[in-house]
Amino acid sequence: MSISLTKGQAVSLEKADHTPLHRVRLGLGWDAAPRGLFGRTKEVDLDASVIVFAGQKAVDIVYYGQLRSNDGAIVHSGDNRTGDGNGDDEQILIDLANLPTHIDGLALVITSYTGQTFDDVRNVYARVNDVASLDEEVIRYDLAETGPHTGNVVAKLTRASTGWKFTALGIPATGAVAKDLVPVALAHISQ
Repeated sequence: MSISLTKGQAVSLEKADHTPLHRVRLGLGWDAAPRGLFGRTKEVDLDASVIVFAGQKAVDIVYYGQLRSNDGAIVHSGDNRTGDGNGDDEQILIDLANLPTHIDGLALVITSYTGQTFDDVRNVYARVNDVASLDEEVIRYDLAETGPHTGNVVAKLTRASTGWKFTALGIPATGAVAKDLVPVALAHISQ
């Protein structure tokens, strides 16, 4: 059963029996917004990335240009440059159980390398699937933010004593690539 979150809500990454999730797939999807007299759309290239934090320092970034984290626990599926089709447009697999213990936060961010804004997209969502349970969706967060920004700090995953916690953020930001959003993500990662 999937839990739908709203901005600011948090939930533990655990199964129904309260055991922690070990391998999750973050999915990001979007559609181009209709434009013009006939509602035509143009392709929109958003990029999903994960900024990896140890304490108050970004130590790694997984994105279309670096598809695997330095420790190998995070793997990006590759770049989708259009947002066409149903389902996830980009996915990132995270092996939470194999993240080094000094890693205590992950920020899921979206950027627009081509400079298109969130006024150019609709139906933006992020979701978490449990890989061990046939990719069952466990969390979904639909972003409502539109506007002239080119980035968004969608969510954070933070390590707790009992496992990992997912918090829906939806913080508008400006940036063409994930490293541009590090300061904004850092401001929210330890809150």
